[in-house]
Amino acid sequence: MPGSDRGCPQLLERIAERIQAAGAISFAEFMALALYDPEWGYYNRPQVSIGRRGDFVTASTVTADFGELLTHAFVLMWQALGQPHPFTLLEMGAGEGQFAAAVLNYSERAYPDFFAALDYVIQEQSPTLQQRQRETLQPWSDRLRWLAADALPEPLTGCIFSNELVDAFPVHRLQWQGNRWHEIYITLNPQRQFQEVLYPLKDEQIPEYFATVGIDPQPYSDGYRTEVNLHLISWLKSLSQCLERGFVLTIDYGYLAHQYYHPARCEGTLQCYYQHRCHDNPYRFVGQQDITAHVDITALERYGAQFGLQTLYRTRQSLFLMALGLGDRLLAQQQTNGNLQQALSRHQTLHHLIDPLGLGGFYVVLQSKHATLEIPQLNTSVDPLRLTNKPDIA
Repeated sequence: MPGSDRGCPQLLERIAERIQAAGAISFAEFMALALYDPEWGYYNRPQVSIGRRGDFVTASTVTADFGELLTHAFVLMWQALGQPHPFTLLEMGAGEGQFAAAVLNYSERAYPDFFAALDYVIQEQSPTLQQRQRETLQPWSDRLRWLAADALPEPLTGCIFSNELVDAFPVHRLQWQGNRWHEIYITLNPQRQFQEVLYPLKDEQIPEYFATVGIDPQPYSDGYRTEVNLHLISWLKSLSQCLERGFVLTIDYGYLAHQYYHPARCEGTLQCYYQHRCHDNPYRFVGQQDITAHVDITALERYGAQFGLQTLYRTRQSLFLMALGLGDRLLAQQQTNGNLQQALSRHQTLHHLIDPLGLGGFYVVLQSKHATLEIPQLNTSVDPLRLTNKPDIA
């Protein structure tokens, strides 16, 4: 498989062998292998790095303020549940451990009673990242547990949290052709390079998915492409099964279904990240780049409801963090005398969390099971950023 930018040779060969054995594989299977192959997948390779040194940044890698502010939300949840002991906080996909470190450090200092009740659990599929988490979180090693990637957590009372996890679930890619949907599969051309082919839909879950999120078949233009995240469904079901009482807090970038599947969004949402550069070719740098797709927020809410998870809040990260006290931190920072350069740097960092064109535009979805929660300054009835009824696709 020639070409210096094709990716990891061992992974390319493994995918090629899988294609030869099956004749063709779905894009969802290709994406799963590219990201999660046990030896050579992007998230399992020893070189994987998240943050400024890696291929992309997350709110957790930008500043500890993110974890500290969300600690306020976790404390409110704990109080709303009657201060259970233990209160289990299950973080799914913990990166290099910065978020957990911020929550543990801050709660130990600011909320000692909550800290005493806190049972922090991490579910991480990457051995490389899990090792880094253990190093980062060594000061709290007696307060932490790790679950295997395929383990179903024991029944818990507390909160299941994820930040930029769902966007990395393998997705099925579809193309509208000849007045019907086709699924994109991957095969090999004579030069053993990846080649896309179209097959009529085989998975009955995909039409059911569109019905669930309220998308009727419509006359898309031939060549229209999009994605469907079926893994989201089984994930939500497993969360509901293990959550006896408490909350699911999901933060990610995405769209509501009518925006996601708008006819003008003709190329879908698939994106690849390689050394902080974004492009749309998943067949380059295979095993060496992140591959993501935006989250269908409507699917998150409606499938959650099917499994007993009630949506309490759907808002944006900027509004959520402001409701948790980010505005107070900005004000305090402005009133602090000190090094001007440091003050400007911190001001910029805090604003990065609420930039509406970046992290601040992420969706925050808070769901509950046998529990309720009031967070001041958040409106539970509408998406605060849906200011008009225009059929926009932004």
